[in-house]
Amino acid sequence: MSLYLFLNIASFLIPFLYSFEKRMKYSKRWKVIFPSLIITALFFIIWDIIFTKMGVWSFNPRYHSGIEFFGLPIEEWLFFICIPYASIFIHFSFQYFLPNVGLSDTTVKKIYWFLMILIVSVTVLNFDKWYTFVNFSVFILVLTIAVFKFPTILKTYFITFLIILIPFLIVNGILTGSFIDEPVVFYNNDENLSIRLGTIPVEDVGYAFTMLLMSLVLMKIMERKNESI
Repeated sequence: MSLYLFLNIASFLIPFLYSFEKRMKYSKRWKVIFPSLIITALFFIIWDIIFTKMGVWSFNPRYHSGIEFFGLPIEEWLFFICIPYASIFIHFSFQYFLPNVGLSDTTVKKIYWFLMILIVSVTVLNFDKWYTFVNFSVFILVLTIAVFKFPTILKTYFITFLIILIPFLIVNGILTGSFIDEPVVFYNNDENLSIRLGTIPVEDVGYAFTMLLMSLVLMKIMERKNESI
């Protein structure tokens, strides 16, 4: 088994098994979880294919199976289901066990405007770096939609994302070269800020934030449609 495949399965397995836990009943959300994950995955996979062809990043054949579709290892395709599934499980577990913990509307707006000032400035100043510019532009768009259309999501997501960052830093750290001889994923530093959290490009934090938030927004849209039927 390739290292990349192992990381996908290990990340997915425990949340999947706990999805049948009788109290939280996470499996009952599958009718909106999986469609949301798939739609989000399609967006990010297209982005991934384009950036791989452009040389913004590449994959180390030493650590994947060698099975590829459109230039991406099969493990990369699985990443966009396994990792978000596990991460969103953490989000909803937090909401279930700590239902009264959340940020106020005012705090959500303050965090939003702080992030906008910071991220917009970085994006404008680094328009020539593909990963930085595209990544943070999508971050700005998705976060703005969430703030003004689905603010209740952010009352807990701003908190749960900090928790999700713990396993994220471990898994993504390995993918970018921590604890192993070579990275699983190589990044072209000409296309990013060259600022690393250990071995992780700082842009990856925004990438993960956007990917998960997009799925949560799509879930909310689907839930509202189901309620109106």
